[in-house]
Amino acid sequence: MVTMNDVAKQAGVSKSTVSNVFSKKRPISKEVSEHVLQVARQLNYKPNYFARSLTTRETRIIGLNMRGDKAKFSQFHLSLINGVLRQCYERGYRLLINTLAEKYANRVEFQSSDPVDGEILLDPIEKDPRIEECLEKNLPMVVIGRTAREYSAKVATVDNDNVEASARVTEHLVRLGHRHILLLNAAKKRTVSIDREAGFKKIMLTTYPDVDHHFICYKAGEETAIDYGYERTLDMLRNNPDISAVIADTDKVALGVYKAAAELGRVIPDDLSVMAFSDEPVFLSEFSPALSSMKLNSELLGIEAANTLIDQIEADSPSVKRTTIATDLILRASTAKK
Repeated sequence: MVTMNDVAKQAGVSKSTVSNVFSKKRPISKEVSEHVLQVARQLNYKPNYFARSLTTRETRIIGLNMRGDKAKFSQFHLSLINGVLRQCYERGYRLLINTLAEKYANRVEFQSSDPVDGEILLDPIEKDPRIEECLEKNLPMVVIGRTAREYSAKVATVDNDNVEASARVTEHLVRLGHRHILLLNAAKKRTVSIDREAGFKKIMLTTYPDVDHHFICYKAGEETAIDYGYERTLDMLRNNPDISAVIADTDKVALGVYKAAAELGRVIPDDLSVMAFSDEPVFLSEFSPALSSMKLNSELLGIEAANTLIDQIEADSPSVKRTTIATDLILRASTAKK
């Protein structure tokens, strides 16, 4: 195995010079650096990753911390990860994806200090311990989503305007004549869930001020997204047959809605209109008719989050940046007039 000493001997320089060429801890002339790197290539030398990270105090790794699910990633997650990976590739970073299930999060044997220079946090809640942990460690972070107000001056965010996006979806269904609409929302504590509920109620209360009950469900526990969509839709439609439209949290939740509608003999969109917050569905071939959605442009969310985080890591005095990514209403065949 080729060592740093071998490179130094072959290049005719000191071991500390070779170390500084790779760590960039001290300036080395361009000529000497190029000579050392050429020798290193000839000898097929690769610096010890852990030793270098201890010296430079950086790993060139960023983390993506996201809540785990038993099923496959939705297209939203896949596109977001692609966006993050694209910027990692462009800027010379690796990506560590952390999807540790919540039931293990507080167990000591599963806890460790992740070897990252900064972290992207997905699916925040109002009082998110992950944010507090990063602040305590002084670890650079970017949150994809809305944070609690107390963090607004401390934490960079990249997000959609989820209140406005939810209002637009609801408004579309209301204009089609739907009066009884079911919102299959995300988990109740998540900020995106709070914002979508606000947008939904804003339109419903304005349009139907006489209706004092709104049909809203929240994902709970470790149930999969598809099971959540299926079981809640079955239950809600059996007990509230006037429901004529469903807004689903994700494409996977919408797939459960389609399954429940078929079981109940409700034809989409003649008997039940369905929309989802999503990008292009990962299960596209399983949606018949094609699913209408609010496109969240998750790849752009990932690109902007990665760029913002890496800028923070590399800046001498990082600033708090807040970015909003536009959404697009995509109308296909799963909605119709009431």
